[in-house]
Amino acid sequence: MTEKNSELDKFDRKILDVLAVEGRISITDLARRIGLSKSPTQARLRRLEETGVIRGYRALYDPIRLDRDHVAFVEVRLTDTREKALAAFNAAVLRIPEVEQCHLIAGAFDYLLKVRTAGMTGYRAVLAEKISTLPHVSNTSTYVAMQTVKEEGVSPVAPGPDA
Repeated sequence: MTEKNSELDKFDRKILDVLAVEGRISITDLARRIGLSKSPTQARLRRLEETGVIRGYRALYDPIRLDRDHVAFVEVRLTDTREKALAAFNAAVLRIPEVEQCHLIAGAFDYLLKVRTAGMTGYRAVLAEKISTLPHVSNTSTYVAMQTVKEEGVSPVAPGPDA
């Protein structure tokens, strides 16, 4: 069961806004921040997790300190875009750890990948040995990022009808 954004009330939205920035906040501090007591806050949090609104928690790492500062965006064109071919591509791309994001695109190409590696040599190996060998790949175009200006992806939840 998935819950639609419009079914979230102002307290649910506050919970999501706080957790998007402070995922390790205690229930006590979260309750204080959103203006509810601990028990209802904990129940709401559990419901948001069980319904899939909150899909999980993770650590954000510094890719430069981990020697993974090379970012390339790759346009991928396929030879076949029927559903079976898309499914085969999707399943295969999920197995490439260097691909951080994969988006099916409506436009001049079929997919846009965000690939993170230690450097150009590492990227060339991923492109040649993994991306180019994915099912139905016709050709690729690479765009190397020179600087990351914003990457956090944290944005407030859109206000609901009772906000």
